[in-house]
Amino acid sequence: MNIDRMEFISWMEHIMTRLDILGEELGDAKNRHNVIDGDELMDNQDLLQMLKVSPRSLQRYRSSGKLPYYTISGKLYYKLSDVHQFIRESVSKPVKRT
Repeated sequence: MNIDRMEFISWMEHIMTRLDILGEELGDAKNRHNVIDGDELMDNQDLLQMLKVSPRSLQRYRSSGKLPYYTISGKLYYKLSDVHQFIRESVSKPVKRT
């Protein structure tokens, strides 16, 4: 099967247009975040990287009630505001020296 040059160029332009559209859609999907009550949700992996803790430590924070979480379709999520509150409460207050 022989394809002439003009047909080949036409097909390549069509393919490139489709790839551009797919790239834009992927970029839009990547920029979309899960939100609940106007607050961004973080999943377990996001929080592990952010806090630099082990999965077991994160589980301990959940079990002790220190870190509120939500289960959606079997996956754990945390409100960003709850994470910030947890961090504020976890940081010890500086000792004043006289």
